Amino acid sequence: MANYLYKLGEWASRKRRQVFFGWIAILIVAAIGVGSVGITFNDDMSIPGTKAEKAMDVMNKEFPHGESGGQIKLIFKAPEGQTLESSSTHQKIQDTLDLVLNDQAVESIANPYQAGTISKNKEIGYATITYKVSADKVTDASKDKIKGIAKLAEKNGVQTEIGGTVAFSHVKIGGTSELVGIVIAFGILVFTFASFLAAGLPIITAIIGLGIGAMGILISSNFFSVQATSLSLASMIGLAVGIDYALFIISRHRQQLAQGLNVRESIARATATAGSAVLFAGLTVIVALCGLSVVGIPFLTSMGLSAAFTVLIVMLVSITLVPALLGMVGHRLSPKRKKQVDSKKSLVVKKNKDSNKWGRFVNRYPVQIVLVCLIVTGIISSPVLHMELGLPDNGMKSKETIERRAYDLMAEGFGDGINGPLVVVLDGSKSQNTQVSFTKVAKELSDLPNVSSVSPPTPNQSGKFAMVTVLPKTGPNDSKTKDLVNNIREKEKNINKDEKVKLMVTGSTAVNIDISDKLSEALPQFAALIVIFALLLLLVVFRSILVPIKAVLGFLMTLIATLGFSVFVLQDGHFINFFGIPEAGPLLNFMPVLTTGILFGLAMDYEVFLVSRMREDYTHLRDANKSILSSLKHSGPVVTAAGLIMISVFASFIFAEDATMKATGLSMAFGVLFDAFVVRMTLVPAVMTLLGKSAWYLPKWLDKSLPTIDVEGESITNHIEDNIDKKVRKY
Repeated sequence: MANYLYKLGEWASRKRRQVFFGWIAILIVAAIGVGSVGITFNDDMSIPGTKAEKAMDVMNKEFPHGESGGQIKLIFKAPEGQTLESSSTHQKIQDTLDLVLNDQAVESIANPYQAGTISKNKEIGYATITYKVSADKVTDASKDKIKGIAKLAEKNGVQTEIGGTVAFSHVKIGGTSELVGIVIAFGILVFTFASFLAAGLPIITAIIGLGIGAMGILISSNFFSVQATSLSLASMIGLAVGIDYALFIISRHRQQLAQGLNVRESIARATATAGSAVLFAGLTVIVALCGLSVVGIPFLTSMGLSAAFTVLIVMLVSITLVPALLGMVGHRLSPKRKKQVDSKKSLVVKKNKDSNKWGRFVNRYPVQIVLVCLIVTGIISSPVLHMELGLPDNGMKSKETIERRAYDLMAEGFGDGINGPLVVVLDGSKSQNTQVSFTKVAKELSDLPNVSSVSPPTPNQSGKFAMVTVLPKTGPNDSKTKDLVNNIREKEKNINKDEKVKLMVTGSTAVNIDISDKLSEALPQFAALIVIFALLLLLVVFRSILVPIKAVLGFLMTLIATLGFSVFVLQDGHFINFFGIPEAGPLLNFMPVLTTGILFGLAMDYEVFLVSRMREDYTHLRDANKSILSSLKHSGPVVTAAGLIMISVFASFIFAEDATMKATGLSMAFGVLFDAFVVRMTLVPAVMTLLGKSAWYLPKWLDKSLPTIDVEGESITNHIEDNIDKKVRKY
């Protein structure tokens, strides 16, 4: 592989203009493609086959109503000292609803006075406005009219909020988050390279790669089920790895220029050596992301494949466009030579030329460092023991949003359960007296703990099926609501036996609970798959038994520490104001699986870049201790810069408006911080110091049977050096 990459790097630097304009042309064509076909996101996050989904299918079959129109709830609160039944308030609300009828798109209005949707204290009520089209097709003009009418009612002294199935807020694609990440990454690169030109190249290549990847995802949304969150996640990962991969190649190129290599030869070698590591690391991340499809959950598969596609593009850009740009800038990228130091300093530099302060510190106190790392991991990970999973609802949005204000006002008037009603489908097809049985079932449901109210059974046309709406006393993400769903399902066994009526629970709350349970079950299986894959992969790469085991244990430490930190902040609510999190709540139900897949790929990146240098030096020096010191000195700064860049990109998504991206960005930023600096830069060298030469033990029979993977491109370096030696001997 290194030989092919050497030729590719040499070709790209020679054909630099064609390569550069070729990628620009691809970006332009992709943009034109998006403009031609448009964008069609599908934010359905259901999982086929769950109990709630099966109940939904039965409900849609037995209660056919065609395509239901979108609904908007206008929620009213009477002025202080009055009720909704006060004559002046009643008249103001009626005048408001009369204005709504002026919109020709409105099908009907359920008046709160006629529908009985008024709270017990008569202070809060809501009208339901049904449109002639589905929720996603309600026009912006209709939405603007509703917002204008609500403001007019506010001016008249009646607090009016807007809720319902019609969305007024949308996930924004791109913007502040990416910009903040790019600015911070540029600052880190300037500090690392001490050159604005060198710092700008990784940013340029990452943006081009990310742009092509994002356009590809937008085009694919017209042919596959793709969520808006998939694009945001792909942007987050693609930008981070795109900058990092370019950083590794450019860093190696500048080191070689400082050693006296000419520009074209240095580009070819950098592509062969650092490019080999980039190719291997990128493929590892891609495999980890594609592995999300093994879980068998459609929206996770979409997220994983979208992010994997973007990583593939930025990886290809890194090993082709980066060499082309390096060829364009030529000698201008050469690092400035340092001034001659005095004799005393030069002796110190010579003495410590193969190590740095951090390497010597870790090398001196390995036992203490391992103990501290384990204790810190245990403390940070402890909150994971009470982790709860769910999906963010409107109650977790900012209090400035339309959805949150409506959520709070509905909860104030009708209790928290109004925002997460449970729909129970009653199957009485085997019952002798269905109506009597349905009434008994409704009575038994109302006697369950945590039930606020149960609606009278509504039978279908055949009379064999009925629906009841159960309002919990608690909100949709409360653990007591989950207990209620489980209680109803447990109750079904006795009811089905006594009344011959089958109960099926559905509704958005029950669907989310089932998704969370399904994902919780999938996590151990997916983690086990990742661990086995990592062990086999690293066994081949490092040709060692203990190094892969150490790497996998380090990854597991990172995973549980990241989940523990996420629970501590996002669920328990510590520091949420500092991080700009509107409200504490359960972790995103897909976060543990997603975090496992992404962190595995990134953790293996740092493991490869750091430990492969140890192996390379060990094969030459046969000195385990010196190889560790050398790796921390030469690869450590690059891994540090790469880690800081990735942290800054992930952390920048904390500024996103979408709660999902806020939570994901925060968790991933901490995960990279912990893995890069606690595990890879601290724990790994300490453990390697304790293991000594035994770290590289591999039985001879196993060594012969394993394929050879040259991650660092050592073969091309040896080949070039052998040719030089032959020429020297010849002359």
